[in-house]
Amino acid sequence: MTDQAAKLRAQMNGTPQKLAKTIAIVSGKGGVGKSNFAINFSLALIEQKKKVLLFDLDIGMGNIDILIGKTSRYSIVDLLDKNYSIYDMIESGPNSLSYLSGGSGLDKIFHLKHEQTNYFLQELESVFENYDYIIFDMGAGVTQESIQFILASDECIVLTTTEPTAITDAYSMMKHILKHKNLPLNLVINRAMNQKSGTEIMNRITKAVQHFLQASIVPLGVVPEDTAVRQAVMDQKPFLLHQPKSKASMAIQMITKQFLGAYDSTKKPSSSSFLTKLRKFLRER
Repeated sequence: MTDQAAKLRAQMNGTPQKLAKTIAIVSGKGGVGKSNFAINFSLALIEQKKKVLLFDLDIGMGNIDILIGKTSRYSIVDLLDKNYSIYDMIESGPNSLSYLSGGSGLDKIFHLKHEQTNYFLQELESVFENYDYIIFDMGAGVTQESIQFILASDECIVLTTTEPTAITDAYSMMKHILKHKNLPLNLVINRAMNQKSGTEIMNRITKAVQHFLQASIVPLGVVPEDTAVRQAVMDQKPFLLHQPKSKASMAIQMITKQFLGAYDSTKKPSSSSFLTKLRKFLRER
């Protein structure tokens, strides 16, 4: 345990970077490919020379390990119960992807004693200057606990398929988020039959949000239905690495470039803004 933690610390002890930007990836319902998107989006960011930590908070349904063919030794529960260092929790995935398993720990985070809360936040803060992006793979739908992580994040990516139930649930998710906070929202249509149908759905949702919720969302792009994705899942490898020339892989790369291009670099996250908001939520619970 300590060997890997020491190695990770050594890698991180270079020139301090600006604080990581936090992104919550959400969906209104399960089964839309959210975790698979989160992994491949994270890897596409790494291809763009970004340092990424993927935090699996899909509690009880987390399958980051399965999708990349690995088994996590620890989860956030070990950090909370055993006072392990967060660096001991961070696993090394493909292409230098760092990831952290939530296990069953999300609910536990919001029922900590004062000393545990401080320790958790201190440990979390210690990694913020070492990454460009911290990606939260949230569970489908919304809970009292998960909404706090979402609202504390700098941005949110909402994923849906073209199925009517998925679209309805994605819209409800955005409505719920916007009711609490005008959080920057990005939209991705996954598993579209073709680019045209996916774009039509994306435009329809964007207009509905503008008209009924008086908010703007960024349409990031469309990921088409692709047999390469199914094969990669069966082989327990990210499709971006398994078949980099596939339609889905090229779509993820375009979405990532669109995301990076849409981000106004002058709007840097304020010092520990995510942590400040999360600390406030934890102490007001």
